[in-house]
Parts: sequence; C-alpha cells; structure tokens
Amino acid sequence: MLNVSHVTKKYGKATACDDVSFHLDDGSITVLLGPNGAGKSTIMKAIIGFLRYKGDIRVCGMSHKTLEAKRILGYIPEMPALYPNLTVAEHMEFLARAYRLTDYKMRIDQLLERFELQDKRKKFGDELSKGMQQKLNICMGLLPQPKMLLLDEPMIGLDPHAIKELKTVIEEMRQAGNTLLVSTHIIDSVDMLWDRTLIMQEGKVRADVTREELEHSGRTLEELFFAVTEGVERSDMEHGAAEEEAGR
Repeated sequence: MLNVSHVTKKYGKATACDDVSFHLDDGSITVLLGPNGAGKSTIMKAIIGFLRYKGDIRVCGMSHKTLEAKRILGYIPEMPALYPNLTVAEHMEFLARAYRLTDYKMRIDQLLERFELQDKRKKFGDELSKGMQQKLNICMGLLPQPKMLLLDEPMIGLDPHAIKELKTVIEEMRQAGNTLLVSTHIIDSVDMLWDRTLIMQEGKVRADVTREELEHSGRTLEELFFAVTEGVERSDMEHGAAEEEAGR
C-alpha cells in the first residue's frame, strides 16, 4: 500500500529524517513510535505531501503527489487546523464538498454522534475546547473514508470515551481492509492496536518489527522501545532474527 524509500528531510543544517525507509502492508495498522523530536511528524507530513524532501514515496505504486494517490490518503494532524468562523456542522459540510462526497449527511451525523459532538453542531471552531477541537479534527479525517489513514498523535487531549471510540474506529477500518499509520510517543495508548511497529530516534528508523516477531522475542513493546531509544545496540529479538536467518 505505502512504500517510503530513502527519505531525507533537512531544516537548514538540522536533519529531521535521515534516510528513512519502510513499507505498510494492505489492511494493517502500523504504529510509529519515538520520543519527541524523533522525526515522526516530519515523515508523516512528507507522506501526505506537505514537505519537500529527498527520496521516494509511493502509494499503491503511484507517486504520493498524484491526484489518484491523494484520493486514497487521509490525514489527521496532531494540531487541529479549524476555521474560527465556521461551526462544527459547517466544517463537516465544507470538507464533504471539497471532496465532492455524495450521500454524506448520515455519515456526518454518525461521526458527530460517536464523538459526542452532536450538541455542538452550531459551535464555532474557536468556541470549542482543545479536546472538542481534536474530536472534530478526527471526524473530518474520517469523513472521506480514506483507504489509507495517517494519524499523528491522535489521542492527545481526548477524553476516555473518545479514546475508546477512536480505537474502535481504527479496528473497524483494519477489518474493512484499510491501512493505517499511527504516530505517537505514548506507548500505552496503542499497545493493543498494531500489526507492525516502527521506532524512530534522531530521524532514523531504529527498529521495524511485527507483532509476531516481538512476541517470539518474549519482549513487550515498552521493553523494546526503551532498549532501542536508550542505546542498546541490538535487542535479543534482533539477535534471534539474525541467528534464524543464518540457519536457513
């Protein structure tokens, strides 16, 4: 579904992403973990097309810059970008028309109901609390029903009900065959949601493992995360994988 190949992004002399490569399988959830400043948001913005970079990014074999790829991709940014003079309902209507959606009224109602925004339909963007802004941000990202969805720190600021609902939506999307990339630095928030984990640090992908590989190693996701980010050269899992490969 998605192939990121040798992507490097610099801001002046600072390197935010350094030769980043990975792929996402169809119908899978990949979690992008890393401490603040690891390069997670930068690679997400590069994939969605917001940044210039060196390297190559393809969606279903197409450049991610093509109109066909943009119709597949969806994005929920870390910071909601709302219009202060549009109401909740008008935000949803504006997005539906921008994507030229049809028969979308019921879906808007369903999303606002799921994320407890039905009674906020007439509230303006700048009247919403931070948590409500994030919930509207999520509803807008879900409305076009993208086949591939990028979520950058989606659970920050959400109340427990909204977190539970978002996790349910993510699982529903996977069951429907969609592909998701979820970026976060809060391990507990995604511990049961992933098929593959990428761990970034200092702009590099330091680990790329499947759930099966991690379970085989006997480690938890938290243990792997701290082993990688605290500078352990090679985890037991990596040693085991190398020994298994050598024995083939």
